[in-house]
Amino acid sequence: DAGLELYKVTCPIGVIGVIFESRPDALVQISSLCLKSGNAVLLKGGSEAAATNRILADIIARAGIETGLPAGWLGLLETRAEVAEMLSLDKDIDLIIPRGSNEFVRHIMTHTTIPVMGHADGICHVYIDASADLQMAERITIDSKCQYVAVCNAAETLLVHSGISDAILPKIKAALDQRKVEIRGCDRTRKIISVAPASETDWRTEYLDYIISIRVVDSLDQAVEHINTYGSHHTDTIVTADPESAKRFLDLVDSAGVFWNASTRFADGFRFGLGAEVGISTGKLHARGPVGMEGLLIYKWRLLGHGHIVADYSGPAGKSFIHKSLDKDCPL
Repeated sequence: DAGLELYKVTCPIGVIGVIFESRPDALVQISSLCLKSGNAVLLKGGSEAAATNRILADIIARAGIETGLPAGWLGLLETRAEVAEMLSLDKDIDLIIPRGSNEFVRHIMTHTTIPVMGHADGICHVYIDASADLQMAERITIDSKCQYVAVCNAAETLLVHSGISDAILPKIKAALDQRKVEIRGCDRTRKIISVAPASETDWRTEYLDYIISIRVVDSLDQAVEHINTYGSHHTDTIVTADPESAKRFLDLVDSAGVFWNASTRFADGFRFGLGAEVGISTGKLHARGPVGMEGLLIYKWRLLGHGHIVADYSGPAGKSFIHKSLDKDCPL
C-alpha cells in the first residue's frame, strides 16, 4: 500500500563449516567465496596438507582483519575432535558443507543436527537414445568417462537404447579399450561385446576410476527409471537427435544437472560461470548443482511502513493491498 513497502533482500547465511579434501587450493576458493558473500567460516582440510592449510588460513585471515573484518571471521580446524565439536554447535553454526567420499559425507550427515549441503556420491549416467548420432554419442561417452575419472561429475554408467546398441557398443568398446577402461555389462550388453558381467552393486557404484558399467534398455522411460533408482541425483545426460525425447528426459530425471547432447563433465561451477565453487549440492532445498557465491546467500523480507497496522486492512471496510512491483532497491 502507499507508504508500506516490502523488499526481499539478499543476506549471508551466517557461520558455515566446510570440511574438504587435501587440496590447499580448495581452502583459498572456499574462504574467498565465504568472504565475498559475507559469511564467517570454519575450515577443516585434509591432514596431508595441514602445514600448507595453516599458512594459507593465517594469510587470508590476517588480510581480512587488516581490511576491516572482525577477528575470528575465519577459523581453521585441525583435529577430528575439533570437527566433532563443530558438528555439535547447532546453535552457533548455520550450515555444514562436507566434501569427500560417499562414506565420509554420510558420516557427517548422520552426526549433526546442523543443516548439511552437499552430495554423498556422484553416480552420473550417459543415456544414448535410439536417434543419437553415433559419432556424437561416442565422443560424449568418452569425455564423460575419461576426461578425468576421479571426480564426482564423471560418468559411471552408460545406458544404451536397444535400437542402437548393436551399432554403437562396438565403437564405444574400441574407444574405451584404447583408454584402458574396464567395462562391465549386463547380459544384453555381453551378447554384443565381450566384457565382464555387471552386478547389481555396479549400478550403485561411484568408481572414480577407469571402470564403467553398461546396460541396454528398451525405452527412454526405462533409462529414466534406472537413473532415478540407482543414480545419486548429481548429473545425467541424454544423447539424442529428438527434441521431444530430450525434453522428456530433462523433465523426468530427478537430478541437479540434466543435460542434452553434452558431457556430464560440464557440471562444474567454473564452467557454469559461477567462478569458484564450494561443492555440488544434490539436495532440493536452497542451492542445487554447483554451489558458488549465490549458494552461500539467503534472503530476508524487509517491510518499511509509516505506522501501518493490520487492523486497517481487515473487515468489509478495510483497505486493499496494492501488491504493485517496485522498480527500486531497498533504501535501508
